Amino acid sequence: MKILRASHLGMCFGVRDAIALAKQTAAREPVTVLGELVHNRDVLADLQRHGVRFTNDPRQVAAGSILITAHGASDRRIDEARATGRPVAEATCPLVHHAHRELHMLLAAGYHPVIIGKRGHVEVDGLTGDLCDYDVLLSEAEIAELTSRDRFGVVAQTTQPIDRVRQLVQALRDRFPESEVLFRDTVCRPTKERQSAAVELARRADIVIVIGGANSNNTRELVATCSRHCSRVKHVQSAADLRGDWFRPEDTVGITAGTSTPDWVIDGVEQALQRINLDPIERTAMKEPEFAGV
Repeated sequence: MKILRASHLGMCFGVRDAIALAKQTAAREPVTVLGELVHNRDVLADLQRHGVRFTNDPRQVAAGSILITAHGASDRRIDEARATGRPVAEATCPLVHHAHRELHMLLAAGYHPVIIGKRGHVEVDGLTGDLCDYDVLLSEAEIAELTSRDRFGVVAQTTQPIDRVRQLVQALRDRFPESEVLFRDTVCRPTKERQSAAVELARRADIVIVIGGANSNNTRELVATCSRHCSRVKHVQSAADLRGDWFRPEDTVGITAGTSTPDWVIDGVEQALQRINLDPIERTAMKEPEFAGV
């Protein structure tokens, strides 16, 4: 069995910085994150061991400071946190801040806001939380239901695949040929790099293991991308989720990981794969996974 890593995988700088800020703050005083700092169970468990707390309701924070997640938040949500009287800090990724700025500039210029992203995702909620009139979409069917506008201003959730975003922007232009459609590319570079590397990896592999949180949007997008180029794709959260009977001795196994997946989890998965390769008995002896993928 041959094991290949994607050329770009795993934790991005925005997530690393957010984790570092949370731990540094927790070392000085109590700190509570408003929501999940990142969408990865192992990272969240590690943060809890360092004393970081989590809540969705800022009114429940009785001591210390409040930290906004790496996914960002609306001004309204941040104001709710500040209204508690607790100090508020932002661990928001700079590239998410960039998406907010681009959206605000489109609004100021008179464009109707359209966000290409997953409705209900915390980042999308942050982008739309201060808006009264906007559209969120992720399919051409949703574009068909839009009301005509003179001017559409489009941004994207930072973790959306850029090919999908561009297809939807073109579909919007085709649906409303008389309208102006101005697109600001807010898909982050780490997402683009990991998506591109995932395509290259999946084309070379017999099976791809995608490592990341069960509720991580960018990890699920990696799963979807790999599945278009490889017939055997599995989504795991850690080495404990691997099953030996997924693999054959002659397989080339590709490994990629979402932007909130720490290096030590990726290393653990690779080490487990090496053990499977050295000991065929382990193919059937590994424990039943807590979470198995696609």
